Amino acid sequence: MSEWREVSQKKILDPSQLKERVEALRAEGKTVATLNGSFDLLHPGHLYILYEASKTADILLVALNSDASIQSNKGSSRPILSLDKRLEMLTAIAFVDYVTWFEESTPCTLLEKIQPDVHVNGAEYGENCIEADIVQKWGGRIHLVKRLPGLSTSELLACV
Repeated sequence: MSEWREVSQKKILDPSQLKERVEALRAEGKTVATLNGSFDLLHPGHLYILYEASKTADILLVALNSDASIQSNKGSSRPILSLDKRLEMLTAIAFVDYVTWFEESTPCTLLEKIQPDVHVNGAEYGENCIEADIVQKWGGRIHLVKRLPGLSTSELLACV
């Protein structure tokens, strides 16, 4: 188990490390894509958008809502899995390069630090999503991915 944790930890970036790590990646000529969300109860819809996001840049950095952020957005019964467990799950996915988290209700402050080349979002949020102004301010673009029907955590929980 300790080897798993050691490998997992290499992909987890504390938010305070982001600016420095992204600058180092850019110095290597790498492009950076971001994707944010709760990723509570990881399911095939998540895997699909993560994979699609990974194809848009050299590095995929996934930002998770903290537990408090999810509760403020989705209610006191969520998240189902704590942040540490969600971070671990995402580090296990080969095409996810780094994982971090944010405390705010939106990822905008975090995106300001990262200044991604591409920010990936579900098509349901549209080109004018809340992240668009921040991403475009630094020359980045929004890439939208269509949701697989019936595969959102909320929809899956409604079936239980």
